[in-house]
Amino acid sequence: MRVALLFPGQGAQRPGMLQSLPQHPAVDALLAEAAQVLRHDPRALDSPTALESTTAVQLALLIAGCAAQRLLAAEGVTPDVVAGLSVGAFGAAVACGALGFADALRLVRLRGEAMQQAAPPGYGMLALIGLSESGARQLVQSVAAERPLYLASVNGPAEVVVSGEDAALELAAAAAAQRGAASRRLQVALASHCPLMEPVAQRLRGALGALRLAPPRLPYVSNQRARLTRDAGEIAEDLIVNVARPVLWHDSMTLLHELGCRLYIEVPPGTVLTQLARTAFPAARALACEDTPLANIVRLAQAARGAAAGDG
Repeated sequence: MRVALLFPGQGAQRPGMLQSLPQHPAVDALLAEAAQVLRHDPRALDSPTALESTTAVQLALLIAGCAAQRLLAAEGVTPDVVAGLSVGAFGAAVACGALGFADALRLVRLRGEAMQQAAPPGYGMLALIGLSESGARQLVQSVAAERPLYLASVNGPAEVVVSGEDAALELAAAAAAQRGAASRRLQVALASHCPLMEPVAQRLRGALGALRLAPPRLPYVSNQRARLTRDAGEIAEDLIVNVARPVLWHDSMTLLHELGCRLYIEVPPGTVLTQLARTAFPAARALACEDTPLANIVRLAQAARGAAAGDG
């Protein structure tokens, strides 16, 4: 296994992320499909005003990621495995063939709307940089004794994201600074990947229960279990529960590295997952579509494919 395709989650968005997608027949076709399902031009989702909505952010992330995957496929780049962080899991499910793009749009729209409805005011997410997972868990436990705070995602060996009340995030940032760590507030105006989002998971369960996912063509990495699966039912369950449970992203990437992935390609927007992969696995090659010429990605993917064939 050589090439992994990675789909980022909420927090990676930026204004203009859809407007700046490459002009290509595969991209144009996907945007037209999105317009038909959403009943409006999807490129209206990436304005600064639109991105104030969680629903618009998540839809824009899905569309950008799937457009890049279609473009790469049209140019002959086929990954060996797919993985998506948080809402990025829906793009990964589309890329592996388990979920249709139109169904993914409807599910992500439901997810975003349900999250906005379930989110209590005054909550958010905070990245802690420079703390180990065990150190972050201790910090969360100490702060949670005073204010609601939850471990939301383990992104790397020294980067953990927490969700909670604004006051709890302030306490967490101060506690991290006392431990010599940095913190950064995410562009997420709610507390994801914690029990507060359980009502969202239940709505997704009802919606996904009405669908039948297809057997995936490629292995998919579960957010919750950090395991590869080719089981459509397991993929559906991961899409349902990941909104209300912590994401084991670093464990997932460690698994891929142990299985021989040496080229990681991150679809738009942003370079967050690329930077995490480079930090955790310096010997691997991690590229972001957003800042790497398409020709370079194609060349490196072909080289990785050739190396894999040689190993076989």
